[in-house]
Amino acid sequence: MATSCTQRPTLQSNLTEANRFMEKLMTKIFCFYDEQSLIDVSFKFSNSTAVIPAHRLILAAASPHFENLFNGEQGNNPVIEINDIDSDIFERLIAFCYTGQTLITVNNVGAMIKAAIVLQLDDAIISCVDYLMKHIGEYTLQGAYTLERETQCELLKQKIIEYEIQNFVEISQSNEFLNFDVEKMQRILESDNLNITREEVAFDAIKRWFNYDVPARQEQLPLLIACLRLIQFDADFMFTHIQPLPGCELLAFKALLWTSKPEVRTKINMRFTEPRGISGTNCVEKTILAVCSSINPKLLQYNKAEDKWQEYASIKYKYQSCRTILKDDNLIFIGGNIEGESFNIVRSWNIRNKTWQNLPAMKQARDEHCVVELDGKIYAIGGREGVNTLSSVERYTTSDGWKFVNSLIEGRYRAGAVTLNSKIYITGGCNSSIRLKSFECYNPDSNTWTSCAKMKGGHVDPAIAAHKGSIYVLSSKGDICHVERYNPQQDKWSKFYSLEVSGSPLASVSLDNRLWVIGGISDGETCVSVYDEENYYWGEMCSLPQTGFNTCFVVPVASLKSK
Repeated sequence: MATSCTQRPTLQSNLTEANRFMEKLMTKIFCFYDEQSLIDVSFKFSNSTAVIPAHRLILAAASPHFENLFNGEQGNNPVIEINDIDSDIFERLIAFCYTGQTLITVNNVGAMIKAAIVLQLDDAIISCVDYLMKHIGEYTLQGAYTLERETQCELLKQKIIEYEIQNFVEISQSNEFLNFDVEKMQRILESDNLNITREEVAFDAIKRWFNYDVPARQEQLPLLIACLRLIQFDADFMFTHIQPLPGCELLAFKALLWTSKPEVRTKINMRFTEPRGISGTNCVEKTILAVCSSINPKLLQYNKAEDKWQEYASIKYKYQSCRTILKDDNLIFIGGNIEGESFNIVRSWNIRNKTWQNLPAMKQARDEHCVVELDGKIYAIGGREGVNTLSSVERYTTSDGWKFVNSLIEGRYRAGAVTLNSKIYITGGCNSSIRLKSFECYNPDSNTWTSCAKMKGGHVDPAIAAHKGSIYVLSSKGDICHVERYNPQQDKWSKFYSLEVSGSPLASVSLDNRLWVIGGISDGETCVSVYDEENYYWGEMCSLPQTGFNTCFVVPVASLKSK
């Protein structure tokens, strides 16, 4: 029992000495743990022969769970049986009690969070959740949703919300988004940090969510519309899109009155009267970076304010028919050929620092293939090796390098691929001299390809983009660029408004909630077209200043280092 002279330490004036003492004390405790010296409790497991020794004092100080356990009926038992936690996970968390650190991996982080919750190790929960969110690409967002439902972990729920707010455009196109409850939707849409460039993006997301189950969500719709910054919309938009919605007439009226009658604003109860905050990573302004030619490509940056293209950089790269993907501010050049010989080379060029880095080579040499990124992983799909058409598919992660996954149902090269709703879609291209209409979908969870509805025409070297929940495929035949649109919910293709341009290749992206098509020739110039959804026609933007266009990417303006 402590004597009356034992007191709680006061703040020492010499913090260096205090830190030195604590460091020495903890070093000694680590030694006791490593050497299993002065052990006073051990844990055994019903499904394992492992026995894990520890010190009661350390565990009780680290966790209320252990403090209560040792003060309970089992407290004096030298060996305590653990039935609901795997021995390996338990040992890692015991190590955390001593060091504040432990080995967390993508494969064990879910079990670590569940066990840390049981053991009431709050600091371990924080470390595990932070690790999971940093590796969300490998763990998958779907896995995070499942784990949050299973654990009801409030911290994980909060971090997922923050991720959804930052990645709202992508999240709003996923199938999971359609099943969000109204409270989650409100929490996201109310955020001043919602990462959108225009308020119409949030409105379109609400409409998609609402249309998924209109009868059940009709009463909830006004709650979400009220989360929008309504005074950012012009009068035509309010009359056309907001006012006709059930239960939203008064919201539209108040917003219109606010903007048209400043003198009565003090009498109007509006939830949000300012635009969303523009700071940090919020409302990130994005633009297009075009890659012209695959050999020694020139990069062109689109200036939206002036509607013009300007040179960003020139790169030395000698491989034809390579494929390029943008990942984490890096343009990654994958494969290609020289004089008909295919290569498996992979090189990365940082768009900020303008420096090269070699990455692990693919398992198989290939060119005229497809590349996509899904959940932080890069996929190289099909293509050719010399004269041979490939059906093989391989996936790259920083931890495992390149590994083969299940092959395509039908081998193809010069095809188009895109990601949507956590799946990969590939369409068109050739197999020998045959133009393909077939369309395949890859589910990474089951590692399977399935056939989807065939396109109406055969598209070779198509431009392909995911936009507002649909997939658009474009390719030129003669003086017309034919466009088809795929509805993944109905597994159905339909013809879309054609473009009067000729020549290939083409590329397509979704930027500022509009569908852009870059490439194709009209009057001797490389065209840039944007679809006007209100008036059902393709508008023309500033043409590219050179031909030989290869591909393009949507990038944050802040990522492009000025010359």
